[in-house]
Amino acid sequence: MKIRVVIPSITKEFEAMGLEQYSPGARPDTEISVTLLDRGPASIESRYEETIAVPDIVSKIVEAEKDGVDAVIVDCMAEPGVQAAREMVSIPVIGTAETAMHVASMLGHRFSVITVLDRAIPRFERHGPRTGLSRQIASLRAVNIPVLEMDDTKRLVKALTEQSAMAVREDGAHVIVFGCTGMAGMAQAVEEGLKQQGISGVPVIDPAILAVKVAEALADIGLSHSKRTYPKPPEKEIVAY
Repeated sequence: MKIRVVIPSITKEFEAMGLEQYSPGARPDTEISVTLLDRGPASIESRYEETIAVPDIVSKIVEAEKDGVDAVIVDCMAEPGVQAAREMVSIPVIGTAETAMHVASMLGHRFSVITVLDRAIPRFERHGPRTGLSRQIASLRAVNIPVLEMDDTKRLVKALTEQSAMAVREDGAHVIVFGCTGMAGMAQAVEEGLKQQGISGVPVIDPAILAVKVAEALADIGLSHSKRTYPKPPEKEIVAY
């Protein structure tokens, strides 16, 4: 099994971080490889940055299929290029946000997404209608820590725990979904933090780990996206790509 993680960033440090975030979810016989963009933003925190990242994301996913990769994960909850790439390849292309939100809806009646910045909240407001899950979103909250400052694990876990507790107590959340793949590996710490505040039985979803398991499952049973939904684009002249 070969799974390629496409990180929509040019930040070199994210390559090693990507392997660290996704490898714990993989089976011993699964090979995780990570690729960065050649052209694009340092991180994605806006629609503009999503847009300029898409051409190289799609290119990297087409390249992954040619390399014999079984499934691809786009390492961003904004899911830039996921639907475009599905038109270009036949292997599964996993969007971390839709995967996490759908599984959250299976685990509880209502879920809250805890994302990075307030400005990212509209992203999940758009995901709701697209996935058909708007009614199950209890709330959308932010820790207000930029992506490039998320290496301070202690600060991040504290903020995630605080926002998760408020989501449960004030918003009625039954499940918590991390709204950024950069929060990978922190689910257990947040669950423990919630228990210390008297909140137990609330699943905390790590989208990175979950994406690996879903990618493995789809590849194992030979399922991929429908070509009626994502047909191959017509051949025509395209300048500069």
